[in-house]
Amino acid sequence: MFSSVEDVIQQLGDQEYICDKQIATVVFLAQQLDKPVLVEGPAGVGKTELAKVVSKALGREMIRLQCYEGLDEAKALYEWEYSKQLLYTQILKDKVSETIADAGNLTEAADRVGAEDSVFFSNRFIVPRPLMQAITSEQPTLLLIDEVDKSDPEFEAFLLEVLSDFQVTIPEIGTIESKTKPLVFLTSNDAREMSDALKRRCLHLWIDYPSEELEVQILDRKVPNIDKRLAEEVVQLMNKIRDLDLKKTPSISETLDWARALLALNADELEDQIVGDTLNVILKYEGDVQKAQNELAKLIEKKTAKKKAEAPQPAPAETTKKGILH
Repeated sequence: MFSSVEDVIQQLGDQEYICDKQIATVVFLAQQLDKPVLVEGPAGVGKTELAKVVSKALGREMIRLQCYEGLDEAKALYEWEYSKQLLYTQILKDKVSETIADAGNLTEAADRVGAEDSVFFSNRFIVPRPLMQAITSEQPTLLLIDEVDKSDPEFEAFLLEVLSDFQVTIPEIGTIESKTKPLVFLTSNDAREMSDALKRRCLHLWIDYPSEELEVQILDRKVPNIDKRLAEEVVQLMNKIRDLDLKKTPSISETLDWARALLALNADELEDQIVGDTLNVILKYEGDVQKAQNELAKLIEKKTAKKKAEAPQPAPAETTKKGILH
């Protein structure tokens, strides 16, 4: 268990996850108050990763429910394994024949077969899905309900019922109560607004793109071979690109991919040419690439104008740097 907010920061840091005090406070309170956490924010800022590192830090198995449009109770809670039931029926058909052999009429035979329902509707024929796995686990778990905003409002209403009581009612068997209450994280990319009822039951955490200082720390931790000056230049330029009106804003994961790509190309600074050649690493739509190229052209133009103003005599060609940010 986490002993304090500072302990959360320390333990998540040990798992290579850099977080600020706000994130650490919500995680600590979720443990202390035993409440679910609704983590919202842009895609790629580390919402799912937060749940993963918390499960590792606490030594809990993580059970993940990936949400999507059309997700229903059967896929999230449990299903009957009908093929197995049918196989058992075939194997036990002789026993069924013996049971109804001396029945006086069809009704009596049906009653005798019905009395044996528990044989075919029992735990051995249930396929537990993530929600039921978390509820019936003997050990404390962490339940991650990922991208809950992609599910339908009807499923969200069902989810509220499960999260409030942490029990499952199976008509043929009865009510199964949780043995250990899981720690629950729900993530949302803000594709649709979550209901007030769901938000009321959860602690809310908004994770935005990190500050430049924090993103440089993340780069230092995740890409240890990167030069500090190059890391700072990458983060500065990423923040300028994020300010553009893009179809898909690059996330922290794209920052890491870009830094690794620059290292693979043996780049030690952001030169105009190498930036232009690697924009497709961080931008996934051609329109976004064009907007970024236009922004880079403006930066280069400003840099050139500044150089002319400061130094009327041009420097020799062989000593001229092509770095965008310096």
